[in-house]
Amino acid sequence: MRTVGVEEELLLVDPETGEPRAMSSAVLARAERDDAEQDVFEKELHEQMLEFATHPQSSMESLHAEIVRCRGEAARHAGEIGCAVAALATSPLPVSPSIGVNRRYRWMEEQFGIATREQLVMGCHVHVSVESDAEGTAVVDRLRPWLSVLAALSANSPFWQGRDTGYNSYRSRVWQRWPSAGPTEIFGSADRYHRRVADMVATGVILDEGMIYFDARLSQRYPTVEIRVCDVCLHAETAGLIATLARALVETAARDWRAGREPLDPGVSLLRLAAWQAARAGLAGELLDPRTMRRTPAEAIVHGLLDHCAEALEAAGDLESAREGCARLLRDGNGARVQRDLMRRTDSLRDVVTECVRQTQA
Repeated sequence: MRTVGVEEELLLVDPETGEPRAMSSAVLARAERDDAEQDVFEKELHEQMLEFATHPQSSMESLHAEIVRCRGEAARHAGEIGCAVAALATSPLPVSPSIGVNRRYRWMEEQFGIATREQLVMGCHVHVSVESDAEGTAVVDRLRPWLSVLAALSANSPFWQGRDTGYNSYRSRVWQRWPSAGPTEIFGSADRYHRRVADMVATGVILDEGMIYFDARLSQRYPTVEIRVCDVCLHAETAGLIATLARALVETAARDWRAGREPLDPGVSLLRLAAWQAARAGLAGELLDPRTMRRTPAEAIVHGLLDHCAEALEAAGDLESAREGCARLLRDGNGARVQRDLMRRTDSLRDVVTECVRQTQA
């Protein structure tokens, strides 16, 4: 059974006004004092962000429980110094992000300018274990067309600097400002993957391998494929669903590789269009079908994803929970829809944020 780990980035906000607060250093210090041996929380690019990482889990129930626990601990530590955490992929309210005091982050600000200063965006990264770099590269090659569907399911960033963007995932559009971000060509082998990464670092445009921001990449630190296309999800159960589907996609890709089935290759240009369409529409309209790259209702695409990895889901005992989770999202909407519904009811972005603080812990 492949193990799965999740990294979530949370927004630190004022519990009364909903405005982002640059207090990550203080929250991390409080967490270190209270749970020195846990090593769960990490600093991120901006002081308004807090990241945590779960341990690898083979049981999706255990993974969901750990996500809930980590969110609860983050809320407790933040609450002790007068702020709160919200699982929002962008700040609905206007904000002037504060870059952390860190040599790496300062290099990024100098190199990339406003693109760094505006990167207050919160994502969800899913790590799925692989047996080798050869298997991992084969998986990366075969995941490519399906990643836009995960992005649509997770979309949770309709607002930016106090305005509705018209997108379901505006975070993903901001993230694309990094020169190393986005979909990749087919590599074909681990050697070619590593040569491409080395060539990118050698240009000097990026600092090191840590700035390889492919939609799916081989992790530097762990024997995993890391899927990086998703918004942080408003609800922990949605994050668990994304992790479930990610593991099934990785297992399906690995099985296809072992069986000698070639990856679909729509090309990077069409993959970029699929990513844009997913960011724009979320689950509310049409997506590009990973098999044909033609517009198709989102519900049909989600069912197509379930069919694509049904054998892997069944083998892991996750098929029914994945079906139920997808049906719930299609019925009730993703985080973007929840935020817009709240805005329609309250006509207040502050109320949107404060309610999302509550739902982060639900």
